[in-house]
Amino acid sequence: MIKQFLKSLPAVVAAVTVSFAAATSSARAADDIRIELKTSKGKIEATIFASKVPKTAANFLNLAKRGYYDGLMFHRVIKDFMIQGGDPTGTGRGGPGYRFGDEFDATLKHSKPGIFSMANAGPGTNGSQFFITHKPTPWLNGKHSVFGEVTKGQKVVNAIAKGDKIVSIKILDSTDQLFAEQEANLSKWNAVLDANKR
Repeated sequence: MIKQFLKSLPAVVAAVTVSFAAATSSARAADDIRIELKTSKGKIEATIFASKVPKTAANFLNLAKRGYYDGLMFHRVIKDFMIQGGDPTGTGRGGPGYRFGDEFDATLKHSKPGIFSMANAGPGTNGSQFFITHKPTPWLNGKHSVFGEVTKGQKVVNAIAKGDKIVSIKILDSTDQLFAEQEANLSKWNAVLDANKR
């Protein structure tokens, strides 16, 4: 009996291991997603941190996929600080018609040039406006949600002036897993966006 049990033990262990691996794989976070942001001054390549701030990433990528940002200008540019865009009114007071809460990850900081972060009017007021930094801005940590970073084209970021435009945002990787995980949020946001288009 014991011999028979010991013989079958490796198979049991293997089955449990496979089962655990499958469960872990299906529960893993969405992968980070690469984008290409085309501006009137040139292209900026970036990675959006879907694995660490999925809600904020899904918001930005959903708006990008809908063409929301296309043609919008960088309405606020502060030399040696940042460029800000994503407001359809161009005034700094506009947005998509909804707001969502801050999302922070301890490993994501305003620690270098090229950080993508959400502009807001205080806690829990994120919408469509975002900024990209020219340099480290550590005083913004814990106040603005970091959700991406420039991987190529920081010179373009630095060259952008007030009034320059976002031509388009191309998403280079699949958003399927991220959007499936964020379906509840996306449904609410898209309902507002669709209503505003009427």
